Amino acid sequence: MNGWFANVDWSEIGQACLDTLAMLGGSLLLTVLFGLPLGIALFLTGPRQVWANRATNGLLALVVNLLRSVPFIILLIVMIPFTVLLVGTSLGILGAIPPLVAGAAPFFARLVETSLREVDRNTVEAVQAMGATTRDLVFRALLPEALPGIIAAATVTAVALVSFTAMAGVVGAGGLGDLAIRFGYQRFQTDVMLVTVVLLLVLVQFLQMAGDRLVRHFSRR
Repeated sequence: MNGWFANVDWSEIGQACLDTLAMLGGSLLLTVLFGLPLGIALFLTGPRQVWANRATNGLLALVVNLLRSVPFIILLIVMIPFTVLLVGTSLGILGAIPPLVAGAAPFFARLVETSLREVDRNTVEAVQAMGATTRDLVFRALLPEALPGIIAAATVTAVALVSFTAMAGVVGAGGLGDLAIRFGYQRFQTDVMLVTVVLLLVLVQFLQMAGDRLVRHFSRR
């Protein structure tokens, strides 16, 4: 085994795994915290909704589409001054989280909006007919009905964030991506590259399986 993986420092691999999980956990939490309200706002300001407002909806959609259209590797570099201003550094786990959230939150918001659109219109109208406030409509009708779809959206976003954390290694964010680039690519250590790729695949598979299980648990179908 040592002959096959002569260049692999397993303690460094372990630390890289922890760094990747820390980036993923922190960025996913913030992505949901920012992306969920944004997705709800996109839905509520859309046509025939309670806050229908073409200008507001257009502005929100423009911001979301602009952030989604920028390749993440470019977003990482463009956001360096803002990241330094916000967290004091553009390196390491802290330096990676702001661009990770900026890249993933708009994506998640669109998925949330799509899930809310799939809620039965009759359910929404029935809640409104009972005199429910917008808050009641959101928390007692829309979110409970769309919960399986939102969990599925969070799962897709988490998988996307895994690939984003790998790309963040380009700017010294740490984690498995950084290890793959510094040793696997720049030093041509194929065994290091193989180990990091396998670990990333395992992580993605685990996230997808956990997400699918939660969707089945909360689905009413």
